[in-house]
Amino acid sequence: MIFRQDRGELRQMYASAWQTYRDKGALSPLEMQIAQVIEDHPEYHEAVMGDLEQDFSVEGGKTNPFLHMGLHLGVREQVATNRPSGISSAFQSLAARIGDPHIAEHRMIDCLAETLWEAQRQNQPPDEEIYLERLRQL
Repeated sequence: MIFRQDRGELRQMYASAWQTYRDKGALSPLEMQIAQVIEDHPEYHEAVMGDLEQDFSVEGGKTNPFLHMGLHLGVREQVATNRPSGISSAFQSLAARIGDPHIAEHRMIDCLAETLWEAQRQNQPPDEEIYLERLRQL
């Protein structure tokens, strides 16, 4: 079975997790991860609690906060599972060198986004070796 959510459902999940977190309610592990990423981005709090149908298209010149936070979640999951193999050590090294894990994640997000964009453009799976090489060059 393939699990899919549309944009509205995904954004609602962010809003619900954030509201529950703010109300000091019980959160699932995934909701806690979402709430932590939102907490790390106060500049996106309004978007999460505001109009969830807002258009964040590239043409509008706005950063999509949900995409950005989703990439954070993706990088955190990759580091936690060390998939692709070697990403955990690449993150630890980068975070130690920079001195701030959040900034390290931001740099890694740029590499992940570029790798995903290329894969989509080429209609192929992401190239993990190229992705890891980009991370090593940070």
